[in-house]
Amino acid sequence: MTMEHPGDLPLMPLLAAARGQQLSFNDLFRVAEGLERAGRPVDAAEVYKSWIAFNDGHPFLHLVLFNYSVALRQLGDVAGSIHALRACLKLDPRFGPAHINLGRALEDSGLAAAAIQQWQALLETTAESTADRVSHRLMALQHIGRVMENANLLEEAETALWQAMELRPDRTEAGQHWSALRQRQCKWPILAASQHVTFRQMLDAMSPLALACYCDDPLFQLARAHRYSKSFVGRPDIRDFAAKPVQAKCATGKRLRVGYVSSDLRDHAVGFALREVLELHDPAQVELYAYYCGDPVTNDETQNRMKAVFAVWRDITAMEDDKAARCIRDDDIDILIDVNGYTKNARTRIFAYRPAPVIVNFCGYPGSMGSPFHHYIIADERVIPPENEIFYSEKVLHIPCTQPIDRKRLRGARPSRVEAGLPDEGFVFACFNGMQKITAETFARFMHILSGAPGSFLWLLSGGEAVDQRLRGLAQDAGVSPERLIFAPKAANPDHLARLGLADLFLDTFPYGAHSTAADALTMGLPVLTFAGKSFAARFCASIVTAAGLPELICNSPEGYVETAIALSRTPERLKAMATMLNERPNAAELHDMEGLAQRLQALYRHMQEEAEAGRRPVPNLRNLDIYYEIGATLLEAGVDGLEDGAYRSLYRARLSEWHEFSPIAPDGRLWP
Repeated sequence: MTMEHPGDLPLMPLLAAARGQQLSFNDLFRVAEGLERAGRPVDAAEVYKSWIAFNDGHPFLHLVLFNYSVALRQLGDVAGSIHALRACLKLDPRFGPAHINLGRALEDSGLAAAAIQQWQALLETTAESTADRVSHRLMALQHIGRVMENANLLEEAETALWQAMELRPDRTEAGQHWSALRQRQCKWPILAASQHVTFRQMLDAMSPLALACYCDDPLFQLARAHRYSKSFVGRPDIRDFAAKPVQAKCATGKRLRVGYVSSDLRDHAVGFALREVLELHDPAQVELYAYYCGDPVTNDETQNRMKAVFAVWRDITAMEDDKAARCIRDDDIDILIDVNGYTKNARTRIFAYRPAPVIVNFCGYPGSMGSPFHHYIIADERVIPPENEIFYSEKVLHIPCTQPIDRKRLRGARPSRVEAGLPDEGFVFACFNGMQKITAETFARFMHILSGAPGSFLWLLSGGEAVDQRLRGLAQDAGVSPERLIFAPKAANPDHLARLGLADLFLDTFPYGAHSTAADALTMGLPVLTFAGKSFAARFCASIVTAAGLPELICNSPEGYVETAIALSRTPERLKAMATMLNERPNAAELHDMEGLAQRLQALYRHMQEEAEAGRRPVPNLRNLDIYYEIGATLLEAGVDGLEDGAYRSLYRARLSEWHEFSPIAPDGRLWP
């Protein structure tokens, strides 16, 4: 039997050779791989099955069982794959890949506890440090950390991820989740070096989104996003992926085909924000396509409303990135909107294939993508004023207000204070931002405010019992009674909106401020106090507050923020007047002008198309970002953050000059002339 083209061989002779022990170990693998390449995975599995049955004493039987398990898994036979993996491990209990795959199969079958036990078994067998065993141990720890995080076992997940970091501090996967977990648990300092893991290694592992919660350094954030794009997305092979040519539509008046790629087109903050403005798009001007890549949902109000608006709805969740990109390209999309950025379930690699002539960063991510394939970013001039455009690799285009809202959102019946867990009397400060946004400095400001406003309370979203107790303990350490911190449980969105108006003043966080949360509060008549920084995430809330018609609630400094909060608690009539204005004239505010926002977006899409047709599509500015990264990392390690804008730029220019003296730097259009 010749093995020159094994994919062309008929099945029956192959099975006979396997039964007769006439198929060597090496030939078996060549045959199986050939059959799979030829589109015959079922036949490949049958050959493995026969070979296993009649070669019981073979020294490499465990490897064949492992390959057989992979073949079964690809065919959707999870139970068969589990049987094969367990047989493999009986022959070689130390075979790491089988432990890893068996744990994944158990997890996918809904048996998270059994999966963790399986990976822990691998840890026990990999105590000796060979290269392979270290690699498998690392993988098991990462899986344990991920599953425990998903199960909200945050302390346990953090412990497993820390072990993975100490094992291989140069690998960023574990560190990325570890720092985000510490932010969610308000464990300060977030980055704490050890004998085995340096501060710089921890910083290098941070995701761009977690970094926005950590510092207000937009140049470093841009450089980190660029690094993340290179490592997370890389450079896919696009030799067989022809670039989509720009179609001539402007002169003909043809409507544009606009695609939105997102995992959040559902009951989610981004979905709530987008659904009405999408409904207000003019179908005579733009034809909307949705590419959904999120978790499956049923009876989801937001998704149902959106499906009624999109001309085409495609679920690309199960598609490989290249296949999803081909799908988008085949749909002849003119403008493709990335609504995820670097957030959960993002499919950034799809955009690297450039499946549409124009790619836009909008609505889902608070910062620059730092990629070579995002051409534009859309935001308002308060979030990205002209002098701050140097902090973005994309070309900046402006809309009236960066935060869309849905004026049709359902609102529950307003509860009483007692029903919401609040005291009958007393001034209530509220902050419903996620725990990851509460830094040590922000919490210290909260405590100063409570100390200066006797009898007041701070209403926070619960981060879980352990986190809530940690913050109560920190309050006590700051001289504030722990009972003055009140934690709100999770609630259905209409009920959450209804309870917002029970508070007297919303306190923003820094450097990552409130986004849709601020819009929700203002929509429900709750004034929001904030101060602006330099980065996108640190300026967004100030933009929303201004768009709502309350620019007097934007402070000039952290100190002014604390002083203003205390002063407002002593003059509640001022806040009541603001609340009345918000409740009685909502549609007069720029924040609520969804018709204007929809029209402006359509005009911008037409402008992008005109630039593309004229050959003026922007080229992302990625010059010198590796140098900016090194400078920014050094400054953060030295504890330099939160500088006034002029001092911040001067410091970077000084460091660039030092760098230039050693190694000349080409002009970059940012801070280097």
